[in-house]
Amino acid sequence: MKEPSTMNQMNRPAGTPDRRDFLAGISVLAGTAGLFGSSPQAVAGDTSFMNNVPDPLLAEPTLPAFTFALEKSKGRVLGGSYGKEATVEQLPVSKGLAGVSMRMEPGVMRELHWHATAAEWAYVIAGLVRTTVVDPEGRTGINDFGPGDIWYFPRGHGHMLQCLGNEPCHFILVFDNGYFSEFGTFSISDWLGHVPPALLAKNLGVPEETFRAFPKKEVYFAQGPVPPNTSAAPRGGVKPPPLPHKHSLSSQQPHETFSGGREWRVEAKDFPISSTMTGVILELAPGALRELHWHPNADEWQYLLDGAVRVTLFGSRGRYREATLDAGDVGYIPQGYGHSLENVGTTPARILIVFNAGTYETIDLSQWLAGQPVDVLATTFGVPAKTFDDFPTRDVFMTGD
Repeated sequence: MKEPSTMNQMNRPAGTPDRRDFLAGISVLAGTAGLFGSSPQAVAGDTSFMNNVPDPLLAEPTLPAFTFALEKSKGRVLGGSYGKEATVEQLPVSKGLAGVSMRMEPGVMRELHWHATAAEWAYVIAGLVRTTVVDPEGRTGINDFGPGDIWYFPRGHGHMLQCLGNEPCHFILVFDNGYFSEFGTFSISDWLGHVPPALLAKNLGVPEETFRAFPKKEVYFAQGPVPPNTSAAPRGGVKPPPLPHKHSLSSQQPHETFSGGREWRVEAKDFPISSTMTGVILELAPGALRELHWHPNADEWQYLLDGAVRVTLFGSRGRYREATLDAGDVGYIPQGYGHSLENVGTTPARILIVFNAGTYETIDLSQWLAGQPVDVLATTFGVPAKTFDDFPTRDVFMTGD
């Protein structure tokens, strides 16, 4: 910045800014006001800000609890049907993902609803489920799902879930927002139950009396007859969506097979509509280890389907924690945190893992070390170079017992 000229200084009283200085100051102030007035302030746990605003829970001297006994929680029960959730309320560290375990009796429907703040990814454990989903273009997708199938509904798309057949169904829902609560869903019965009948009549072109028998509060689970084997066509005609909402994870070949187990994986490139989430089924033999690793681009939500698995978590500054998951328990790993999964039971373990990114990224310990010159390793650990002669020279990913 140039200094004011001697002439300018001589032509005005000492300490008095000239017009250019004044206008420049106004410009700076206006720009500063725009910067702080129009831009939201970054806060801890807000995933829309890709910066280093620390989550208070993860900034403590010790790591927070990162597991929750989902199936042992009370949830919302209606007869033999239930919904049990794990959000930041039950598991405060899980800001990036939330999950629900849902069981429905034959003929029960999770009524028409939408999620204002989260997309929905689901994995069917048992039974048969039918879904309908309507997108902003008015196109309807109707699909039937069995064990091993997954669905994905983008944020805000209206849908319903219905148990098919004569057996209960059980599925896991995962949402790409840890603050999302299943019990804060926008349900159609709740909405219409609070809109004046005159307004509904005007909206839909039918008499007010039509709505006299409609429920006045949220139904949530609606009980009806067992649906027909084949769904009827949508009332407004068949207008299928351009991308399918269904993918059969169980019918695809494992992504990887190891001596200690197998991994199935579905990313957005395999299931294009699932742009914000990736799913994995990890199978570990007794004693097998999914090696120490981290994910650069996503948080990790775990649901143990079978077995017993020890999960480790590393969070820098000497912070390390372990926990054991039993069937029905949930685990959560924040983005970038080091962790591992080990089958500590006597039977095979199966883990459902969901990430809040459409692409899968991992850096494994063996891979990291194999990518270094031996002198770098020797200097880092202060040991002779020959110490690393027997270390892996490739990515191990999983080890057997």
